[in-house]
Amino acid sequence: MTDAASTNIASTLQKLSELLQRNADEEAAQFAATARRQFPVSADLIRLHGVALLRLGRRREAQVAMNRAAELAPDNVELQCNLASLAMADGKTSAAIERLQKALARTPGHPALLQALGAAYMSTGQHVQGRDAFAQALKSLPQHPTICLNLAAAEMELGHLEQAEPLVRQALQQAPQSDLAHAMLGHLLHMRRRPSEAAASLLQAGKLAPNNVQHMFQAALILDEAGDLTGAHDAFTESLARAPDSVPVMGQLLFTRRRLCRWQDIDALSERVIYAVSEGEAGIHPLSFLAEDVDAALQLRCAKTYAALIENQAAAFRPQLNLRHALPLPDAPIRVGMLAEGFYETAVGHHIVGLIEALADSDLDVHLFATTPDDGSAVRRRLSAAATLHDISALNRVQVASLIHGAGIEVLFDLNGYRSRGNAELMALCPAPIQVGWLGYTGSSGAPWMDYLLTDAVVLPRELREHVSERVIRLPRCQQPNDPNRVQTQAPSRADCGLPEKGVVFACLHETQAINPAVFARCMLILQQVPDSVLWLLAGPANTDERLRHAASALDVDPKRLVFMPRRSYQEYLACYAHVDLLLDTLPINSRATASDALWAGCPVLTRTGETMASRTVTSLLHHLGLPELIMGDNTSFIGMATELGNNPEALATLRQHLMQQRNESPLFDVQGFAADFRRAVRTISARYRIGRPPSDVNL
Repeated sequence: MTDAASTNIASTLQKLSELLQRNADEEAAQFAATARRQFPVSADLIRLHGVALLRLGRRREAQVAMNRAAELAPDNVELQCNLASLAMADGKTSAAIERLQKALARTPGHPALLQALGAAYMSTGQHVQGRDAFAQALKSLPQHPTICLNLAAAEMELGHLEQAEPLVRQALQQAPQSDLAHAMLGHLLHMRRRPSEAAASLLQAGKLAPNNVQHMFQAALILDEAGDLTGAHDAFTESLARAPDSVPVMGQLLFTRRRLCRWQDIDALSERVIYAVSEGEAGIHPLSFLAEDVDAALQLRCAKTYAALIENQAAAFRPQLNLRHALPLPDAPIRVGMLAEGFYETAVGHHIVGLIEALADSDLDVHLFATTPDDGSAVRRRLSAAATLHDISALNRVQVASLIHGAGIEVLFDLNGYRSRGNAELMALCPAPIQVGWLGYTGSSGAPWMDYLLTDAVVLPRELREHVSERVIRLPRCQQPNDPNRVQTQAPSRADCGLPEKGVVFACLHETQAINPAVFARCMLILQQVPDSVLWLLAGPANTDERLRHAASALDVDPKRLVFMPRRSYQEYLACYAHVDLLLDTLPINSRATASDALWAGCPVLTRTGETMASRTVTSLLHHLGLPELIMGDNTSFIGMATELGNNPEALATLRQHLMQQRNESPLFDVQGFAADFRRAVRTISARYRIGRPPSDVNL
């Protein structure tokens, strides 16, 4: 090539690069096509032509150009990285890895090739190999912040959080204005259970990248998880301002407003969320959607759409994990696993502990996998004594899946479902051959990795069966177990509770997301018709109590008739039911554990049956307790019955006496009977699995 020609190709490449930098992709493609007639064997020119074509979505032409450039310059590192990226985009990760390994054999230790190779390994869950590739790249470029972050990400996936943090902070020193570095630090601190610092880092990332909604959204989720609902609300609001059409953001903002009882304009936001679900738009969390007044078909649609996102992510990891399940021997004991974040002083812990103790001497080998650390509580000690308890709080989901698989769990129960942020992602890895949803999320998961749903015939009648994607196991009793060994303290005085000395006490001791405007208005109508009565509520987050007082005043009810209970220990909380005359249930989310606690304490519960599983759980409790009189079918009858009972103290006293008798006689509180039914259910589904039959509905 002559010097003149060399100069021409240099100026041509410079102009082409400038066009690409300005994102003038169409002009760049046309310019490159023309230039190639003059310089047909310039690998750099052909590669840049391929880049322009790729940006324009002309993948096949881009592939042809890149391959031609690689023939001319097989040692060109950028070309090999480009071709590897194309292969990965086409789902040919193995081919990409092979190409990069061959390129490294020709150019050992090249950091760009090692970076690309590490990314390819990470995409298939080969985190150790990815970590090693990034570590080699960092040796060549120790001051490169992107390599530091990639290596930190690999260490995080491997659960090496202590090793990852210095790498992220090193990247921040090298690039203090990097929003990605601040965001990764936030995620790392979240994993290390430092939520306040984590949220601060993500908020900083959001400030540095004002067009990036994800940083602010993730900060909001962490603030929410940490209990700072006001901060979460502000961050979700800012996220929606940045991305007004973001379905996940509007769904979380709606749920946060419900929990804060910020009801202004909530109907319009609810309509947007419901429409998004009906159109199959992804991103609405199924748990938050339970608070919307929709039918079971739409709830299932929401769950299926959400589960599809998780399934797409998990599909890449399952082949790498290769969790094959060996069929147990016919006489091998059934090893049962239960996954939950609530194996301590929570509703799940309090209600499951009696069952676990009843199963301790059974033929089931029960293993509990606790995603939260030991809190030193009595519930945790009882659970640890009655079953094999694995503290998995410091492990990532891949490590947990391997642990569950290694423990030989045959039937794995997810006790949280969508109530936990990480359980669905873990269950999607299929660590056990039989996976069952139960307790935490009252609805269908819509997930292909869940085989069964454990429920009962009242919560899931035949007319709702079509709205459940799993096979169904129906217990002959209420699907919610109860601990008969609950301990409660001596009841405090009414004055100590902030209650008046006289007058009927209605209670609605539920989480605030269940107390929607319709529920609250119903309660206010009842107070208006029962003189001197009060409504006892749980103290809510932030300024929620004051908002409810203002709402009461707007409905012509003296706000002083609302009494708020501060958070108490479980034993003290149970004792307070001595002062409650009638617990008022909520809709569309029933109170579940709250209603069960009230009934055990002798407090009557009034419910209204809905048309979804989440709105039928208290109906099941009352049905199995033999109190159908307290199950209403509409708002008018609900308000009428509450008013009638509120004005009839003798009837309330009779109900309380009946409940105290039923506590010892009803199947609702018979934990030994529940344990027997539970064993039958597990044995039945295990037998089908062991003889090679697919999951099927089971009615015990």
